[in-house]
Amino acid sequence: MSADLWSFSLNTYARPGVEGLCLQWQAAGANVCLLLCGLWLEHRGVGCTEQRLQALFEVAGPWEVNVVKPLRALRMQWKAAAVDDVELNALREQVKALELEAERHLLLQLERTAQGWPQAEVTERSAWLEGVAAGTANLDRDALHQLRVAVTGT
Repeated sequence: MSADLWSFSLNTYARPGVEGLCLQWQAAGANVCLLLCGLWLEHRGVGCTEQRLQALFEVAGPWEVNVVKPLRALRMQWKAAAVDDVELNALREQVKALELEAERHLLLQLERTAQGWPQAEVTERSAWLEGVAAGTANLDRDALHQLRVAVTGT
């Protein structure tokens, strides 16, 4: 697995079934970047604590609300109209690229936040994913397990 969160996220997202799960969680209101970060921290053996979870939420929350969600909303708003409008579709693709860049930036911020946290600590297997998914009312907990299996095989 990749050492940095961005590469880990790209590799994870490319695995069979992961993209669909991530889009399902995104539709349910989950922050996919936080889920990927949680899985990355779990993989690295970083202990999950309330203080660490709070630090991640403090980084992710404002960025998600002020940057990522507005870009996503604009992209989705233009989806139907862009089918028949080449110029609008080109603009929509640019917005999509900005949205991905905003997510990459968020992942970099999350990685910086966790940079000093020791690895190879003993932690409950599901603590990170459960912690970062907390507050997402419609998130299927079985889907969290499916993500873990898709990435680790266990």
